[in-house]
Amino acid sequence: ACLHGNTGACCARVLCCAAQSTHRSRHSSRHKTTSGTSFIMATPQKERHLPSSGKAFGQLKDSQMATLRDQNMALIAEGAYEEVEELEEKLEKYAKKFAEYDLDGSGDIDEMELKQMMEKMGTPKTHLELKKMIKEVDTSNSGTISYDEFLQMMLGKNSSILRKIIMFEEMNKPKEIPKGLPKKKSLADLP
Repeated sequence: ACLHGNTGACCARVLCCAAQSTHRSRHSSRHKTTSGTSFIMATPQKERHLPSSGKAFGQLKDSQMATLRDQNMALIAEGAYEEVEELEEKLEKYAKKFAEYDLDGSGDIDEMELKQMMEKMGTPKTHLELKKMIKEVDTSNSGTISYDEFLQMMLGKNSSILRKIIMFEEMNKPKEIPKGLPKKKSLADLP
């Protein structure tokens, strides 16, 4: 029993204010009972426990890629970015890139994901620089970069710092070395 004489499931979920009067966090709220006794009820935090590896993580990424591919097909069907050469290949490449940076699978790249992305590329940025980079691309003023905004940044005419960094990273990637035996050539292939 608590100091107020409460027992059972009620006290399993609440902390008596008499016992915890100094312990208030931003994740709790103060309530009064019908008898006038006040208590602090902890409110659940919105934390997502995401898998970082293994089968569940693979399923999360597969689901995310399927959603991004659906968005790509819709863009192609409506004729967006018609002027872009090799559009399907670029959309697939950018979907993979976006999924790589969207660590929690939320469909948006937030400041922390952008920070991790920049550190992974070897160009760490301050929080102010990250906010500026997001603000440059974020047309909806959500504070994050959605997939549509990411595509607009990569395929659109406007240039941004983030676009330049991503393009620079792509240029500096080592070329993939072909594996296996070389393709057979005929006499017609010779110069």
